Amino acid sequence: MSHLGHIVEGRPLTLRVVQWATGGLGAAAVEMILKHPDLELAGCWVHSEQKNGRDVGDIVGIGPVGVVATSSVAEILALDADAVIYAPKFARTKEICALLRSGKNVVTPLGWFYPTAEDRARVEDACREGRATLHGTGVDPGGATDLHPLMFAALSSAVTFVRGEEFTDVRSYNAPAVLHDIMGFGQVPDDVRNSPILDRMGSGYVQSVRMCLDALGFAEAEIRPRLDLAVATAPIECPLGTIEPGQVAAERLHWDAVVGDTVVVRVGVNWLMGEEHGDPDAFVTIHGWHPRTLEAGWARNPGVVVASAHCVNSVPYVCAAEPGVKTYLDLPMITGRAHPDLARERRR
Repeated sequence: MSHLGHIVEGRPLTLRVVQWATGGLGAAAVEMILKHPDLELAGCWVHSEQKNGRDVGDIVGIGPVGVVATSSVAEILALDADAVIYAPKFARTKEICALLRSGKNVVTPLGWFYPTAEDRARVEDACREGRATLHGTGVDPGGATDLHPLMFAALSSAVTFVRGEEFTDVRSYNAPAVLHDIMGFGQVPDDVRNSPILDRMGSGYVQSVRMCLDALGFAEAEIRPRLDLAVATAPIECPLGTIEPGQVAAERLHWDAVVGDTVVVRVGVNWLMGEEHGDPDAFVTIHGWHPRTLEAGWARNPGVVVASAHCVNSVPYVCAAEPGVKTYLDLPMITGRAHPDLARERRR
């Protein structure tokens, strides 16, 4: 249920949060919820029966925390909780609506960054019925491709072009099925070009483009997707095994907003099976979201962790918002919180 404020009698109101799914992002979110002074872990939904009934802390590798995971959606819907961090592999609007109707605010990295009027209409009734709020956030898309360009645009005037791109050595991404089946690495170029990769990946990035266009006040623009591929010239070892010469080993996916003949907004990703990152030509380059070694990325990928942080830190602001779909443009500036050992009031 939405709160009109998260301060009660001068003291922070502790918000009860459910973690939905415990993949890389969800596991990091559990740790962050436990450290956040305004939040407590109320429950956890898991997909597999192997995780059902286990302590959530044991599932994510931090030791028992006293919260037992469940694979029952009904149990989660009936749970007394303020918010859900919804992070399965793929989003299901039906599940999101059920959570909203149960009175739980939903924060998710799976779209909803800047939904169309049609997409908003699909969840508005659920928001009203549960007096709950839905917020999409993350990093790419949902942060580096919209919030950050808008933030840095405040340092300029008469803006003609904004750009937010990711450059990542995806050898550090230990998800072979995603790398091959969804992203297309290790396939032959024609198969990737004829795949739905641009449509599949484009939903969130198009939302990022539209947010930048609207917030900055650009004229009506055409959004043009583009896919560029490069192949291995020698064998490359990666989580897939070996990418052989001639197979896809690098991809660039762009979504350009064009006014007349001028590109005014560009967002996208540059995924590479190697360290040859090229020239990002960016005014602002953020370091620290890539692992120092490939092995470190397999254990705890910083890019996934930073997306988790954006979700967790959003919870108090989303719970304080009025019901409905809220984007970055509707919420106050979202910040992190001090480590519990250094906070003014330590959690008891």
